[in-house]
Amino acid sequence: MVTDPTVAGRPRFSQVLARLAPAQKSSRGAAGYTRWINRRLGRYIAAAAYLRGLAPNHLSAANATLTVAAMTVIATVSPSWPMSAMAAFLLLFGYAFDSADGQLARLKGGGSPAGEWLDHELDALKCTAIHCVIAIAWFRFYDLENPSLLLIPLAYSVVNSGFFFGVMLAEQLRRVARANALAEPGHDMFVPAAPSVSDPAPVLRSLIVLPNDYGVLCLALALLPSAVVFITVYSFLLVANALFLLVGSLRWYREMARLGRAAQPEAPR
Repeated sequence: MVTDPTVAGRPRFSQVLARLAPAQKSSRGAAGYTRWINRRLGRYIAAAAYLRGLAPNHLSAANATLTVAAMTVIATVSPSWPMSAMAAFLLLFGYAFDSADGQLARLKGGGSPAGEWLDHELDALKCTAIHCVIAIAWFRFYDLENPSLLLIPLAYSVVNSGFFFGVMLAEQLRRVARANALAEPGHDMFVPAAPSVSDPAPVLRSLIVLPNDYGVLCLALALLPSAVVFITVYSFLLVANALFLLVGSLRWYREMARLGRAAQPEAPR
């Protein structure tokens, strides 16, 4: 739990920032934009929100508002460089609020189940809706010689949704396994501990998984006015994410299989 910084009166912004340092998630496995830019922006937003007495759900609502506004622009306005830059900025700003709500919750001593559910539910909707909105923009504003190209954003939506669900479900199953292991003293079942902020986080890994970063997708949307360039970049991101999903699914399945075998009681001798 992070100590409340209001002990000695109203804290300064810099003091709240310092208190937020132990309230960060582990950077292990985090993609570059999320790790080096988004979480830092979220830290500043969380500190400002704390000083103004806002709740994490207020930041989640801001994230949803900015994201819906950006998606509405993408789906209804013919792509231009100013419009696309504005839409990308709104999405990235919303993404910063997405990071800030969790940081603010941890700063206040831990989030609630309702807040965690809301955060993940908004993420689940966002990771599917963004590609549906891109499909709408392609259909309305791109002169596609081959209509089958519209299958690209639909496929991306499936891949993104599958990856998000895989990550969330694997983490929930790990939590259950840890709880079961703690509830059985002397049980020799090994369950990896949840990553902490002090865990080593290889830089190379954060660079390799950049195509999986939501922030990179938001930046790519600034290229919408150039159909050829955007379709090329977007297709590359789809292929990379499909590979990440394949590799991740194999790894998660093997990990869950190990947890399942370890949880089974030993046969009497």
